[in-house]
Amino acid sequence: MSRADAAAAILWVGATFYALFGGADFGGGFWDLIAGGPQRGERPRALIQRSLTPVWEANHVWLIFILVVLWTAFPPAFSAVMTTLYVPIALAAVGIVLRGCGFAFRKSIEGLRERRAAGATFALSSVLTPFFMGATVGAIASGNVPAAGNGDAFSSWLEPLPLLTGAMFVASGAYLSAVFLVHDTARHPEQSLNQKLKLPRWGLQTAFPTTVRIAAGDNG
Repeated sequence: MSRADAAAAILWVGATFYALFGGADFGGGFWDLIAGGPQRGERPRALIQRSLTPVWEANHVWLIFILVVLWTAFPPAFSAVMTTLYVPIALAAVGIVLRGCGFAFRKSIEGLRERRAAGATFALSSVLTPFFMGATVGAIASGNVPAAGNGDAFSSWLEPLPLLTGAMFVASGAYLSAVFLVHDTARHPEQSLNQKLKLPRWGLQTAFPTTVRIAAGDNG
């Protein structure tokens, strides 16, 4: 195995861990977003808050790990991606910052309106951030990133496959989060939340085959 192969394997492991743990982390914000009004959504949001608090910040260490490995092991690829897809990458970075602020301050801030604003910021950025990450991955997978870099900043990712990949990232994160949260409800049963967490299966069963067909059509 060459050093490039070893670096690629390490990069793959880091991306897998971030997809699992970071995806579930983002998915918690999706369920927070659709939990309902203040009374109906109080118990689901409390469960999400309790489940994410110990891990939400540490999960992004995997993202830093991925970027560092990509930068040091494959600098031409890193340059090509960053000079072409800087728009969705920047939007995802802003989403991560806003998400962290919303999650950290919504319990400590005073005033009902301010707490709702912080909660809405956390929930919306939890959906938009993985969407832009998925659009970035989809643009790379569809071959829209020139090897020399400096590709088009918008048309490279504003295409069906990158956008559908972004939606798949959101749906996959919601599904992973559902698995973790339903497991957590075994210790703290909440039937209403369990019913809500059955929703992603339909979305994944529909979106995944569609993504595969589009990718096969583009490559064929």
